[in-house]
This record gives sequence, C-alpha cells and structure tokens, in this order.
Amino acid sequence: MQVILLEKVVNLGNLGEVVRVKDGYARNFLIPQRKARRATATAVAEFEAKRADLEKAANEKLAAAQAQGEKLSGTTVKVAQKAGVDGRLFGSVTNADIAQAVTKAGFPVEKAQIRMPQGPLKVVGDHTIAVALHTDVVVDINVAVFGEQA
Repeated sequence: MQVILLEKVVNLGNLGEVVRVKDGYARNFLIPQRKARRATATAVAEFEAKRADLEKAANEKLAAAQAQGEKLSGTTVKVAQKAGVDGRLFGSVTNADIAQAVTKAGFPVEKAQIRMPQGPLKVVGDHTIAVALHTDVVVDINVAVFGEQA
C-alpha cells in the first residue's frame, strides 16, 4: 500500500514522502496513529494544500523536544528494587519503571520513549539509558539502581 507520511517516521521517511509499506503496517499503525494517509490523488492534493501547516507543526514539535532534551540531558533518576546480597536484582528494572521515575522527576515521558537495547536492567549500579523525545532528539540519562534487602 502506498501512503503519504504526515510526519517523520524512523526508518521509513520524512514528512510528505510517498512510500510503499505493507498493508497491515499501514492499516494497524500508521493510519490510526495519524502518521500517514493513503496515497490517493485527492489525498495528495489535500496534503499539498496543508503542507505548510504540517511543516510548521512538525518544526514546533521538534523545537519543544529539543528544549525538553536540553533540560533532561544528564539527569540522574533513582530506582529502588529488591536485590540479593550479590547485587543482582530479584526482578528487573524495565522501561516502564524508568519512565515512571523520570515522570516523577518532572519530565513527562512514555515508556515507549525509553530505549534499552540491552534489555531490562538486572544488576545494582549506575546505567546510561537513551530517551527518544522525538525522532531527531535522543538524550542520555543516568539511572541509579539501588538494592533493597529482601
């Protein structure tokens, strides 16, 4: 299916590009999230009429994400989790736990914005985690995991 991108999508394209994607990806993700529209002749004409407004909105989102990223960069959040005497956690610290701690610190983020390529944290200590506030704005924060005695 061919779609027009209404915003920048990672590994797919930029605003206004007409790209070919699998039908399920378009129907189940891109179109419901308002990231794309079907690329029909009328949709292309409507997009070209609204292009300036969409670009302005995209630039405002990027500027807001950059401002928040400057404030958030280098922030340290503390997460307590039950741990054994050897420093290994009984559970793990997931992206949801980190998102909750960052939100309590005054920076509202969603768990989908937390990037953990090595998976959940399973040991006590300091870890560097990436937070993707926008497709172009990724900042690093420090997560200090403390162990609670079980």
